[in-house]
Amino acid sequence: MSRTRLAVAGVASVLALTALPSVAAAEQVTITSFDGTRIDADFQRADGLAPGAKAPTVVLTHGFGATRETLEIAALAEPLGQVPAAAFRARGYNTVTYDSRGFGRSGGEIDLDSPEREGRDASAVIDHVATRPEARLDAAGDPRVGMHGASYGGGVQWAAASRDARIDTLVPSISWTSLVQALARDGRLKLGWGLPLVGLGEVSGLALGIFAPQGPELGAFPVELLTLATKAAVTGRSDEALTGYLRARSTGDGIAKVRAPSLIVQGTADTLFTPSQSIEMRRLLRQAGTPVKMLWFCGGHGVCLTGSGGDAVVQPRVLDWMDRWLKGDASVPTGPGFEWVADDGKLRSAADYPLKPAGTITASGGGTLPITPLSSTAGLLVAATRASSAVEVPVPAQTATKDVVAEPVVRLRYRGTSTAPDTHLYAQIVDETRGVVVGNQVTPIPVTLDGQERTVERSLEGVAMRITPGSRYRLQVTDGSNVYGLTTGVGTAQLSDVRLTLPVGDAAGTVADPALAGATPGATPSARPGRTTRTRTVTKRIRVGTLRSRGVLLRGTTTTARRTTVRLVVSAAVARRLGLRSRTIASGRTAKRRAWSLRLRPTSRTAAVLRRRASTVATVRVSSGTVRPNRVVVRR
Repeated sequence: MSRTRLAVAGVASVLALTALPSVAAAEQVTITSFDGTRIDADFQRADGLAPGAKAPTVVLTHGFGATRETLEIAALAEPLGQVPAAAFRARGYNTVTYDSRGFGRSGGEIDLDSPEREGRDASAVIDHVATRPEARLDAAGDPRVGMHGASYGGGVQWAAASRDARIDTLVPSISWTSLVQALARDGRLKLGWGLPLVGLGEVSGLALGIFAPQGPELGAFPVELLTLATKAAVTGRSDEALTGYLRARSTGDGIAKVRAPSLIVQGTADTLFTPSQSIEMRRLLRQAGTPVKMLWFCGGHGVCLTGSGGDAVVQPRVLDWMDRWLKGDASVPTGPGFEWVADDGKLRSAADYPLKPAGTITASGGGTLPITPLSSTAGLLVAATRASSAVEVPVPAQTATKDVVAEPVVRLRYRGTSTAPDTHLYAQIVDETRGVVVGNQVTPIPVTLDGQERTVERSLEGVAMRITPGSRYRLQVTDGSNVYGLTTGVGTAQLSDVRLTLPVGDAAGTVADPALAGATPGATPSARPGRTTRTRTVTKRIRVGTLRSRGVLLRGTTTTARRTTVRLVVSAAVARRLGLRSRTIASGRTAKRRAWSLRLRPTSRTAAVLRRRASTVATVRVSSGTVRPNRVVVRR
């Protein structure tokens, strides 16, 4: 048991959580994890399971600050894209629900879904499932098991599946790839979410742990994180230490190792883990060759203001996915590779993601923007609203209906002065017809207001827009947002050129990748989807500056002595977002040898473009033979 700390705040929240109904039919079990931490869990048999019969098992855990009891309450689960545990039992699955480390009645300290802690806790739960007489097994110690959960309960799935191949399928809802992008994008702390999350963690971990059946468990946050978060809350910025802490606990590198077929569920109105997070998840899974489907619904960490797309968008798709990949029933259709609810509240689909490019919509303008702390009060803590002080750029009216289901791009040419020169402006797209900000999303844009003319370009958070001839949208560039906290400087920014690019997609013309969709009715699943044999991914991580100055060293072999063409290639979506003319960021040819080595360097221009992203993944492609590493992660 970790050290005791006193909690004096959040009494009302504690009482609300402790008042949740217990699960009368559940068997309470205490599971000991790898380091002796005790995990409190409930096991329940599938509804109607005959004596001696066995069923697959779904493992679920809860969102941040909650407990496992919330997984039984539909009214709490459904707005988060979470399917209640009872729905799985009714479908013929056993369920295990458990309190995550540091929360509820489990012990230990919160480590933000670290693979080495929370990931291993999930493996301990799976070890327990393997001992249950009701659990269907694939082999001794290897139960037929899937995972589902929302938010923090989604992130732990990536942490677990990146290191435990026994997991047969995943359905993470409103989870993340990068905590840096989610909470500290471009160094600006998202205080609207950050402060409540810290408070919830302390309340659940400290107060509810008193009632643990195995004895008091008083965990919650480690002192290191509390210290870093407190300092950042004062400045509104994420310093190097906090950024490093969040990066170390981000799931991106782990997702690239996942082989379990995955249904990604993300919320278009989610301002904590935005649709952009799921775009990166899908890219990483596709790169790994993992079957994947993506579903965007109107909900998540935020407020849906434009219509949910009708009842039961998420639940039937989740249950079908489990039937297909956990029960192994190839006759169950799981639908197209991508489905989304746009800002008109209607559900649409395409065979794959990203949508086939169909041009762009552009808008340009400019103006003068006063900078004051008063603009920080614009919007809600967790949702952007129309700003009263902003440079506004109308989007031209369209003559045909178009879909924008992607990350818009904003470029600013500016100069200005401020008492806090290194600051941020904020970009958001306003739907004038409905009177809302699209998806409630606002994006910080880093600027330096030292009197010099500068240019900055950034991708905005992902959106799902259905633009018709009657639609009216406009870009707002403002000096503050309640979602991100207080603007500390006072000054003026002259925005001489503001450009917005909206990527248009052709849903009907989008073609599925049959090797990766994994959801085609009638397809024969492998005996163990998570254990198919593939070329091992070997990753090299390198800074942009090092890549430009020294290059990345690659080694390979061919069956005969010949010259080999070697290229570093990014995805089409990344190339489009960065404005690259080609997906190839560096290339070269080897000498005529069976075993060769080669250093690849990008041009100065390409290196400068790569600096716009915190991290860019490139695949190494060779004209023949093999190469190591075969993946390069370029960090800013």
